Amino acid sequence: MRLSLADPLSAVAGVGPRTAAVLAGSGIRTVAELLWHLPSRWEDRAFPLPLREVRAGDVVTVCGQVLDLRVRRVRSRLTIVEAAVSDGESSLAVVWFNQPYLASSLQVGQRLWLHGTARPGRRWGVELHSPEWEKERDDGEAVHHGRIVPVYRRIGEVSSRRLRGLMARILASLDRILPDPLVGLLPGGAALSLAEALTETHFPTAPAGLDERLKLLQQLAQRRTPAQKRLVQQELLGLAVSLEKARQLRRQQRAVACRVTDQIRARARATLPFRLTQAQRRVLREIVADLQGAAPMARLLHGDVGSGKTVVAALATLVVAECGAQVAIMAPTELLAQQHHATFTRLLAPTPHRPALLVGGLSEGEKRQVREGLAGGSLAVVVGTHALFQEETSFARLGLVVIDEQHRFGVAQRQRLMAKGDAPHLLVMTATPIPRSLALTLYGDLEVSVLDELPPGRSRVRTVVRDGGARDRVLGFVRREVSEGGQAYWVVPFIEDSESLSVRAIASHAREIRRGLAGVSVGVVHGRLPAAERDQVMAAFLAGEIKVLCATTVIEVGVDVPRASVMVIENAERFGLAQLHQLRGRVGRGGRASYCVLLLGEECGAEARERVARFAALTDGFAVAEEDFRQRGPGEFTGVRQWGRPDLAAADLRIHLAELEWARGVAARWARRGQLQKLARLLGDPGGHGVGPA
Repeated sequence: MRLSLADPLSAVAGVGPRTAAVLAGSGIRTVAELLWHLPSRWEDRAFPLPLREVRAGDVVTVCGQVLDLRVRRVRSRLTIVEAAVSDGESSLAVVWFNQPYLASSLQVGQRLWLHGTARPGRRWGVELHSPEWEKERDDGEAVHHGRIVPVYRRIGEVSSRRLRGLMARILASLDRILPDPLVGLLPGGAALSLAEALTETHFPTAPAGLDERLKLLQQLAQRRTPAQKRLVQQELLGLAVSLEKARQLRRQQRAVACRVTDQIRARARATLPFRLTQAQRRVLREIVADLQGAAPMARLLHGDVGSGKTVVAALATLVVAECGAQVAIMAPTELLAQQHHATFTRLLAPTPHRPALLVGGLSEGEKRQVREGLAGGSLAVVVGTHALFQEETSFARLGLVVIDEQHRFGVAQRQRLMAKGDAPHLLVMTATPIPRSLALTLYGDLEVSVLDELPPGRSRVRTVVRDGGARDRVLGFVRREVSEGGQAYWVVPFIEDSESLSVRAIASHAREIRRGLAGVSVGVVHGRLPAAERDQVMAAFLAGEIKVLCATTVIEVGVDVPRASVMVIENAERFGLAQLHQLRGRVGRGGRASYCVLLLGEECGAEARERVARFAALTDGFAVAEEDFRQRGPGEFTGVRQWGRPDLAAADLRIHLAELEWARGVAARWARRGQLQKLARLLGDPGGHGVGPA
């Protein structure tokens, strides 16, 4: 029976109800979905190692004839199957533990392929312990040996070996004449068909030479083989089509259309205490052009820490409020919401619009008053947290939603707030500079505006790396800064002691800092403090009553303390580069020269030390973001999973930027010709895996 990509897994020989249920629990129900569960790595098991060359500690692939086979029961719960295999020149002992069925599965005289780790033996010099095994076949079509072998991420109880067998069975039965959606679309023509690309990705053809196989393994690890590139192009084109469809759907909606009058321009000028940077002017023009259009704006505003996003958002808020619509500004924490409320109140003071605050910490009476003003239309601007999208909050005419630090919210939360208006404009802000390839996917259905210039008065922060032994000198430096009017953060990575990581608790750090800074007020804040207590400590630090704040990364986002001039980060090697940059951005917000001190842990290795040194040499947030992305990959970078984008099976955004831009160009051209739905049908599904309706 020939299989198609659309067939359910029940059509595959060997997939029973239990296995199908396990795979379905991971979202794998069809042949296509299983084939797109691509190998996580590959192993060279193409040619067996002569048994005389096997050494203890080596991971080896060998082949030999079974000379002897016996079963020993050592204890009531331990059965040992022992075999001796020979390749005609040497022999090797093989031992399996608690697998008694092997005594009937294996026979003396059979030839076996074996793959495992050689160990020093108790009865023989070297033994293979519990290796993978496979009987040698007359047709040479081994699955688990004698080739470059794929290794898969386990799916529930379905092991990598079991998945390998299923993949081989499917590919052997797969219709070679699959519908190929990229025929005629690929640059230079498609060198491989879809069926060939899937086959060569799962089970690459092994070259005879060792050097050639090593080169192929390296290309596979880097996702750069022709077969992998073919799958990458299809996957990214599917993603690009889904993003373009979202854009088209948005353009069909009708939003509050704003007109920028002379009165609005005059009020905008009155709100500004300083001249905008060229970057702010450029971004503001882009936003205002969107607000004056008929379709709702959907724009990402991202820029380095302190680049002036809040001022731009305040001016956009003014435009919408002046046109008779309401604006909701959502922040991830009450502290940040309160700071935004204070900033927007100050900036909008020359206008009739008085921002309201809606957070969980308000009394029920205060929250009810704000909600009544929003529902009745008497309040035009509100700043808040999750309280904004709760069921009891409604708006008379919601025209603009501003979301700060979007990656701290889930996509469902954003949609719940957007649903409170009739196609409101959307402005998403983040202080985490985003690599280009990630922006094109994570925020691919949004227009992107970049603030790449710091306002006057924001100075670069000098960053230095020090070993833990320099702590006393750092304490002395902090004391001098405080005596001269500055303030300092002292950040630690964990709340509780961890012996395995040699990281002391924040309480231990705070005690040591208080001893070293006797007479200086030191506060402590972390994520497990009650919100009211945490806000009280932060307010005291903002007011200058606390001079040194010992904290975890709870202070990473949104805290604006102009007098803070020193950031000390303990065990800096345990932070991601983007996170280090966010923490560094908490200082340098006033007129004082500012410093970031990166203290390394006692067990910091050479590689981690080099990584931190590279960060210290970078001052531009976009350069930091690209370096962090290169090192760590998408992962949880800016909350990819929370944003709701699908995982990529074949593509790696660190590698395949050219393919991503090609895919977006193709989708955009088909959209301009009015043929996007046709392209979606060709691809077969939104994920681009070539099965099912788009």
